[in-house]
Amino acid sequence: MLMPLKALSALLCYPTPELKAATDEIRAALGAGGLLSAQSRSAMEPLLVEIETADVYDLQERFVALFDRSRTLSLNLFEHVHGESRDRGGAMVDLVETYRNAGFDPATSELPDHLPVLLEFLAQRPLGEAMDTLEDAAHIFEALRVRLGRRESAYGAVFAALVQLAGQAESSETLSAMLAAPDDDPDDLAALDAVWEETEVTFGPDPNAGCPQVRDMLATMDTPRNPPPARPAMPATAAE
Repeated sequence: MLMPLKALSALLCYPTPELKAATDEIRAALGAGGLLSAQSRSAMEPLLVEIETADVYDLQERFVALFDRSRTLSLNLFEHVHGESRDRGGAMVDLVETYRNAGFDPATSELPDHLPVLLEFLAQRPLGEAMDTLEDAAHIFEALRVRLGRRESAYGAVFAALVQLAGQAESSETLSAMLAAPDDDPDDLAALDAVWEETEVTFGPDPNAGCPQVRDMLATMDTPRNPPPARPAMPATAAE
């Protein structure tokens, strides 16, 4: 089990009292195996302290404003790759098959490309496979890191850690185009209503299961690895 990836997955989950209570375990998991540099772990300490000490309702409000009300900060990775194109559905089906072939059945109502779900999956894969998949998405992580930095959000450190694991995202036309797009305004209620009116396809056996990363973080430390399937690829084209 690649515990730093599991810990990063937990940090990107909707804040709950369980998450607040698990911050010490998350700190320990971030340092496991020496995957994350001391600088990356230190940069995430303000977020951990914020989760530990802030009122849970304030944490939830800030989380929703960042990740649920802003498509440019969406935690659904294919949003940044395919937007609303037909290719997104095919990529989603391929990713679900990758999960199934590995015996991974996420108990969540989130879409398969939801970053905490992907990180939960990669935490159970061999190191090389996990790093290759993160490398494919490095430009997305870098764009999210920069956008969160513009908002002075402590969550930016999580994406800086992902960039560190993936390898420094190279400057590219794709990344430049992503960063050139204007950030969504979470207070634009008309735009938010338009997003909510879209039909969302859900995957997974339990639509009410929520995010399981925190409650099973320690219980799954010894989960055996599955035979490696073909790794999910992140195409290098962006549409926002």
